Amino acid sequence: MANLKEIRNRIASVSSTMQITSAMKMVSAAKLKKAQDAITAMRPYSDKLTELLQSLSASLDGDAGSKYADNRDVNKVLVVAITSNRGLCGAFNTNIIKQCTVLLNTYTGKQVDFITVGKKANDALSRNNTVLSNHSEVYDDLTFDNVAVIAESLMQRFTEGEYDKIELVYNKFKNAATQIIMSEQFLPIVPVEGDTSGAADYIFEPSKPEIVEQLIPKSLKTQLYKAIRDSFASEHGARMTAMHKATDNATELRDQLKLTYNKARQAAITNEILEIVGGAEALNN
Repeated sequence: MANLKEIRNRIASVSSTMQITSAMKMVSAAKLKKAQDAITAMRPYSDKLTELLQSLSASLDGDAGSKYADNRDVNKVLVVAITSNRGLCGAFNTNIIKQCTVLLNTYTGKQVDFITVGKKANDALSRNNTVLSNHSEVYDDLTFDNVAVIAESLMQRFTEGEYDKIELVYNKFKNAATQIIMSEQFLPIVPVEGDTSGAADYIFEPSKPEIVEQLIPKSLKTQLYKAIRDSFASEHGARMTAMHKATDNATELRDQLKLTYNKARQAAITNEILEIVGGAEALNN
């Protein structure tokens, strides 16, 4: 059994760790509230814009936006992997790296390159794969304009034929404890599945080509911004949950160490009493 000093040092160490994880949990909870409000407010607009875009995609032939709906033979794939810049958030980043590996196996024999958003994805994927660029700095100022620059680069790579397909891989925020791994097609535009005869008949003003030319780039930028916003909220949720579990584990370990310390202390006191009693009996004899 470890001596009392060693146990006291371990108790102090675990208590210090528990204070750190508890503080990190509170910080993540505060950041999560703001990030959750942002993605919750954005989703209805983004979903409606995507729905409108998909409804139009079936009739884009000859229009200015048809270049974004060009379904070519897939030989070159670009994957946008969205993770965080920091760890201590459970399996949040690991799940994205695993999903990227799944995509690599799916496109066996084809060229698969990456663009990363977040240091963790860049560090993991750059070891064995081609990472064209890393945009971890976007989290320093997460605005639509900063994300739009990345989206424009992706659209240019697709329209110039550099890549035949672009996919987004990110964590979709469901709640603080749950993140859904998403593998979402960015380009070409995904058309509405099934019979479109019942689709809404839109009246275009000033003209369909002009609207489509502006709507598609804006919708794609919004799609990427929503994905990064989703990942940002998911990161704080995952970190809050991980720090909550770490605090609980540290509390349990501290309680066990205190119990061990008390047992060791009681054993030491008992031995001292026995020695005193033994010494007194020896004197009497």
